[in-house]
Amino acid sequence: MAQTPQQRRANLKFAKENEARMGKSENQIKKRTKEAIKSPISPFWLILLGFVVFGGLIFEIISRIFLR
Repeated sequence: MAQTPQQRRANLKFAKENEARMGKSENQIKKRTKEAIKSPISPFWLILLGFVVFGGLIFEIISRIFLR
């Protein structure tokens, strides 16, 4: 069976990655392959959500204290 161009590219990529791993310990390989976990929500939206929730709570507490 002949290889398709897509399969050939995938095989070359796999061979290149395996060749780069040769002679290295598992710890070195794991350190290099770990990626930082990226949050699905940007920091801007997290801050905005925090402001809406906690800001509303703070304003509610202030209004209850001063407007008894």
